Amino acid sequence: MTTFIDAQREHFGVESICKALQIAPSGYWRRAARRRNPALLPARVHSDAALAPQVEPVWSSNLQVYGYRKVWRQMHREGVAVARCTVERLMKAKSLQGVRRGKRIHTTVPDAKAPCPLDRVNRQFKADRPNQLWVSDFTYVWTRQGMVYVAFVIDVYARFVSIRYSERLAEAGIEPSVGSKGDSDDNALAETINGLYKTELIHRRAPWKSKEAVELATLEWVSWFNHHRLMAHLGYIPPAEAEANYHRQSPVRPSRPDSHQLASTKAGAIQPAHLAAGERRL
Repeated sequence: MTTFIDAQREHFGVESICKALQIAPSGYWRRAARRRNPALLPARVHSDAALAPQVEPVWSSNLQVYGYRKVWRQMHREGVAVARCTVERLMKAKSLQGVRRGKRIHTTVPDAKAPCPLDRVNRQFKADRPNQLWVSDFTYVWTRQGMVYVAFVIDVYARFVSIRYSERLAEAGIEPSVGSKGDSDDNALAETINGLYKTELIHRRAPWKSKEAVELATLEWVSWFNHHRLMAHLGYIPPAEAEANYHRQSPVRPSRPDSHQLASTKAGAIQPAHLAAGERRL
């Protein structure tokens, strides 16, 4: 509208054009004055100009998966005082948005005949300290070279994720536990981590060309998850920071996992024998 008035004002005059358009001439003159002198712009415009360049780097450095709430919290962690609604507005203006989880797909195949340990966890995924309770699960990723299986081990206390897992639980004094029903709800916490992994990494970067590409990307995601991802149940701090806080407050640090520690997994899952020769486990 202002551009149109600028183009016609010499022929018809500002007041006549504004009268025809049914707008106040004062509004036009105010906008024209602000164009000539940016210092007259509203305070929010100046604030947005200062904050806008800081929003996208936070979103990008967190694998472009954060929505405005997590971006807002991360900016506060970095010492940037900004309102949540401001971050939401600035992200919307730049078409920046977080990832959204899709429809849940059940892939577990129950096997009532397969021997398995007792269900010692009983869906109570709570821990008072690190290395008290671990849960584990695996998922699969399709690549052009075949299917890749990825296994995660999660420390329930701080959700600290590892992709390395020793099967020698007895030697470490760890009691195994398997959900009795053989469905994904028996290991809901590990299923949640798998869901985040698929949503935040695998689905967004598909299709995958090679197993090596999946391996490198998974290592990157695990490192970011452990050291940077803000976790709501931890008070919006990363898992590594939560674990470090615990050890700073606790003078006694066990040298090895406790004997009553549990490792929970999912019952009746697809057996390793079903893996094709071209598949690889991470």
